[in-house]
Amino acid sequence: MPSRYDVAIVGGGLIGLATAFQLLRRRPGLSLAILEKERRLATHQSGRNSGVVHAGLYYRPGSLKARLCREGKAELEEFAAEHGLAHRRCGKLVVAVRPEELPRLADLAERARANGAVDVEEAGPERIAELEPHARGIRALHSPGTGVIDFATVAEALAGEIRGQGGRILTGRSVRGIDERSGGRVLRTSTEPVLARHVISCAGLHADRVAAMTGARPPARIVPFRGGYLTLRPSARDTVRALIYPVPDPALPFLGVHLTRRVDGEVWVGPNAIPALSREGYTLGSVSLRDVGDMLGFGAFWRVAARHLATGLREAIHELFPRTLLPELRRYLPAIEAADLRPGPAGVRAQLVDRRGNLVDDFVVSEARGIVHVLNAPSPAATASLAIGRMVADRAEASFRLG
Repeated sequence: MPSRYDVAIVGGGLIGLATAFQLLRRRPGLSLAILEKERRLATHQSGRNSGVVHAGLYYRPGSLKARLCREGKAELEEFAAEHGLAHRRCGKLVVAVRPEELPRLADLAERARANGAVDVEEAGPERIAELEPHARGIRALHSPGTGVIDFATVAEALAGEIRGQGGRILTGRSVRGIDERSGGRVLRTSTEPVLARHVISCAGLHADRVAAMTGARPPARIVPFRGGYLTLRPSARDTVRALIYPVPDPALPFLGVHLTRRVDGEVWVGPNAIPALSREGYTLGSVSLRDVGDMLGFGAFWRVAARHLATGLREAIHELFPRTLLPELRRYLPAIEAADLRPGPAGVRAQLVDRRGNLVDDFVVSEARGIVHVLNAPSPAATASLAIGRMVADRAEASFRLG
């Protein structure tokens, strides 16, 4: 007989785990299962990021990103302390190297303070050298509250809490279809079916496809972007104490190349951002005909490609010839040499794109046919995961009659 649950959550990444954690914490005895298609948790976005715990510098004041990043950061730091997870508040330096970047840096400082990052300080060349002795710039914004953590360990700690509260985590369970049935849903999986009174989808890279399984027609589609990192060889790691970022350009879709000293001491450089030929394509040779077909058949993708053609070509060159990043890096770290750069890991970002070709910037949680869907959760979703999970749990409680 199929297993039966009050709630089934599709997706065992940070958002799915955080949602389960929040639901079980407030409703002990709730029968809940997470269906994760991989054999391990945090296999995709949750475990393939740079590990930055964001302080909320970049996001539009009043947006979900701004509010939930601030709230989620506080909850994450408390959770890490309670569970003995390695976490370091190392600070971030956003560095302007050209005079034309100074107005954007000033705007960023105002936005950061509006978002609750009141500890940010503006720094001149002497303060830059004090914080990052090998960095150079004409002015910078220092965010001492920014930190780093290994989000894969956060996922494992959340899983331990969920199991301890009676929740089940079913790995190796790819959801193939969701059928409505009197009193609930039948989730057809790669093994046996699962029955659930209520369903929450936190499917990340496949969020739009899970929504389509339920008969919903989301007005936007996931377009995957591959981000490849480089690392610094061990002898060059001391050139970076913490995090060094460029001043973001609002005309470009992503932040740009930055340097991150992780909790394990490695320094990651990147990532770049190019359309991925597979939603789970972590190597350049990874191609999924289905994923490529879906992307090319989505008219809005061509609008995105046309709008950011020059940026896309530059990013593709950086991907194919990583050392072409060297001049850009040397604007911030003049001591970096080509021999210091090593190939690093890669991740794929699930980016929701609307039908007009706009990259949807904020988090998106919607409800269709009685199922709650997390449709868009880009950075800083890892930082905000506990707060996003709380918001999704609130939405579920308001929509479902939970026992």
